[in-house]
Amino acid sequence: MNELIEKENKIRKMIYEIRGKEVMLDSDLALLYGVETKRINEAVKRNPNKFPERFSWKLTEEESKLCLVAKCDQKIETRGGKYKNPQVFTEQGVAMLATILKSQKAIEVSIAIMDAFVAMRHYLIENKDIYQSLNNLNNEIMNHKQILIEHNHKFEELFSNFKQTELKEKIFFNRQFYDSYSKLIDIMNEAKEELIIIDSYADKTVLDMISKINSKVVLITKSKGLLKDIDIKKYNAQYNNLKVIHNNDFHDRFIIIDKEIIYHLGTSLNSVGKKIFAINRLEEESIKQNFLDKVKFVIGDKKRL
Repeated sequence: MNELIEKENKIRKMIYEIRGKEVMLDSDLALLYGVETKRINEAVKRNPNKFPERFSWKLTEEESKLCLVAKCDQKIETRGGKYKNPQVFTEQGVAMLATILKSQKAIEVSIAIMDAFVAMRHYLIENKDIYQSLNNLNNEIMNHKQILIEHNHKFEELFSNFKQTELKEKIFFNRQFYDSYSKLIDIMNEAKEELIIIDSYADKTVLDMISKINSKVVLITKSKGLLKDIDIKKYNAQYNNLKVIHNNDFHDRFIIIDKEIIYHLGTSLNSVGKKIFAINRLEEESIKQNFLDKVKFVIGDKKRL
């Protein structure tokens, strides 16, 4: 009796659910029947009318991979070193196979397989509520996971917008050298494509700042200013991201981020921290557009802004 129970348990471990049906692999049936797998497949080929697709079919590549994972601790039959998509048999297919093999062992094994299929079906029926609950729980987990992913995306978007708009105005007091310098570097790093700096008194301090920037930089400064041609040439020899335009029309200092965000500075970049100054972000659209039109004219590139 214990031997029968052990055999039935062994067979139940060989039953898989594929396409909504309980099936067994040709290699497992061959093992139970004590024959080569090709004998099983030959029986199907010789009797195609006895094995309609609802009784037996060959697995797809994807289904074969799933079975291969399920049997990873067992020897998988191969041909020429390549795994062959197995043939599977339903309960009816196994019964039909027994009539073709025509051996006493095949009959005895087939009876044991029928019992295993019946036991498996009873087990699933008796525990259907548990399986349904697990399935519902899994669906609920997947739904929660999707909601979390969507929330994360929205949070990242909001956080990104917050980072861009967090500074509207700020005052730095005298001797706040590091704080003011660090904030200006942060503002410049907001640029993803292009940074425009307008500062008539720009010197090598500006070069030190933009050497940390990954975007292209346009500097508008007055002619005969503090920044020498040799400074620009040596800088571009290493970083090659700076274009300098000389123009005397600007009194105040500005930083323009990616053609749309404009900061007004109350001091030249070479004097940050020396005296009290403010940084303001321009918000009025009409003012911004008029100013950008002027910058566009100075740069001479209408596509730039």
